Amino acid sequence: MSSPPPLPYYALHTDHFAQAGNRATYYTSMREHYGAIAPVEIVPGIHGWLVVSYAAAQDVLLDQTHFQKDPTSWASSLPPDHQVLGMLGPRPNPLFTDGARHARYRQVVSDTFAGVEPHHLRDTVRVVADHLIDRFAGDGSCDLIAQFARPLPSYLFNRLFGQPDEKAPRLVSALAGLMEGVDQAAAATAEFETYMGDLLTDKAARPGPDMATAMMQHPARLNQLELLHHFVLTVAAGQEPTTNLIGNGLLEYLTDDALYTQVVNGTLDVRPVIDRVLGTRPPMANYGQHFARQPMMFHGHQLMPDMPVLISYEAVAQDPAVLGTGAHMAWSQGPHTCPATSMALTIASIALTQLIHRLPDLRLGVPANEIRNRPGPYHHALAGLPAMFTAVTATTRSEPPWPSNPYTTAPRPGQPHQPASTPASWQSWLPAACPAGHTPVPPA
Repeated sequence: MSSPPPLPYYALHTDHFAQAGNRATYYTSMREHYGAIAPVEIVPGIHGWLVVSYAAAQDVLLDQTHFQKDPTSWASSLPPDHQVLGMLGPRPNPLFTDGARHARYRQVVSDTFAGVEPHHLRDTVRVVADHLIDRFAGDGSCDLIAQFARPLPSYLFNRLFGQPDEKAPRLVSALAGLMEGVDQAAAATAEFETYMGDLLTDKAARPGPDMATAMMQHPARLNQLELLHHFVLTVAAGQEPTTNLIGNGLLEYLTDDALYTQVVNGTLDVRPVIDRVLGTRPPMANYGQHFARQPMMFHGHQLMPDMPVLISYEAVAQDPAVLGTGAHMAWSQGPHTCPATSMALTIASIALTQLIHRLPDLRLGVPANEIRNRPGPYHHALAGLPAMFTAVTATTRSEPPWPSNPYTTAPRPGQPHQPASTPASWQSWLPAACPAGHTPVPPA
């Protein structure tokens, strides 16, 4: 287990650190006392370093010679059920591997994301968003996190992985426990992996035109354990960061008059909201673990291989050296740059647009200073976002989805799951009803 760095170090797991009004003060203190990289306590008893300088973050992210992602050696000294391993422990997927192994795994993920047609994704986000909005539109008030931003990615990724809607809520509590990284983290990790294991069993028996089948049929021929952890990565990366991107975006929209006006000036362009969040409160604030391959001096500090080095994507965008330039690292950099940037932007953009379009007089339901963040070392996540609006009781008249979209037909609760029959390869699947201009890809 890593030994504590010299005091004082900064505890990332506390409620005090989590609150938005305190975070910038922490990062400023880190720079003043330690420079580019500061000692931190990630969860109780587990110490590491946090990079708070843009240049130092690039030095880590772009240097595969002196740094590695594989945490196997560090994790071997910890109990196998330790709470920190759910987020930082070794897994056979691209987030925790290096070199040729990482390249093989990343190709599977990249190809799987590329197999989701953009118009199908937009359709599905809109359908799921409308489904959620319909549940509270007539009430005149809601919690935009609990009733919209958090369930939306759960329903969406369940559908993208070929699962029925009633399974979506099971993801929420497990992933919340994982991210908060405290007492319930080990149980949350077990529950999440059990869910993914059940998904793997289901898709092995009933393949379909979905992301799970795409991974299972990929030419890389992942084994069962690799498939499980690719499912874990894809769904976890799709759920919590997307929730936070939408939730944090809504808070910015509802509390900044200039930004609000920019969005509703006739264009309903929500991209300024998303850009603001990526630069000021990125969904994953402190993550991207790396390990020194050998003892080394780094920006004036001695790094040892037994101590994780996290990147503060939140702090580096506030580095005085780049502040005001628009530079940020919300998607990371280098070989481990997020492979689903386009998908994440599409999901957040459609979700925000649909909500603002349906509820145009949306406003905060409590004073802004009462909004609080959930504790957790890794994310910047709202605990809730109470909102008010004029109740809307008219039936939604949304445009119909594309006839070729396989993700908008997930059964409703109480209906049996009837997956469509598919050919031998998911890549050759394309219904005859697909609009003109799109033709099936011949089997290899």
